[in-house]
Amino acid sequence: MLNEERTFVAIKPDGVERGLIGEILTRFEKKGFKILALKLLEVTDNQAAMHYEEHYGKPFYARLVKYITSGPIVAMVVKGYNAVESVRHIVGATNPLNADVGTIRADYAQVMEYNVIHASDSLKSAEREISIYFNKNEIVDNWKNMAEEIIENEELL
Repeated sequence: MLNEERTFVAIKPDGVERGLIGEILTRFEKKGFKILALKLLEVTDNQAAMHYEEHYGKPFYARLVKYITSGPIVAMVVKGYNAVESVRHIVGATNPLNADVGTIRADYAQVMEYNVIHASDSLKSAEREISIYFNKNEIVDNWKNMAEEIIENEELL
């Protein structure tokens, strides 16, 4: 069943520093996803704490916060059918050693600590993470892409 969803994606500091922004965006666009919001930003300590709140108190928490605040990220809202699951499939396993060949992490990352990209793991996480980085007036959702046009036209037949 096709469920239209929004999800949050962030190209992490290592992906930005290595010049992978265009390549990563292209993968989502070629799949037919809509980019509803996109910005380059430096993550504040407060945003990092909110983003990684479920890991607070774990031994690796401080490293997560230090890393995400170490350089600019590209934050985006991506929309499409079954977006959460499909985007995570494109991104690949958290540990690049376990990521399927052809995924972003398998292609561009060597170690889990610097794995190039983040993608929300559920609809609930996506909405929470979107609200950390974007306010409602920064998200543009009043246009149709090719996939939406095709599905709409098929429904009219």
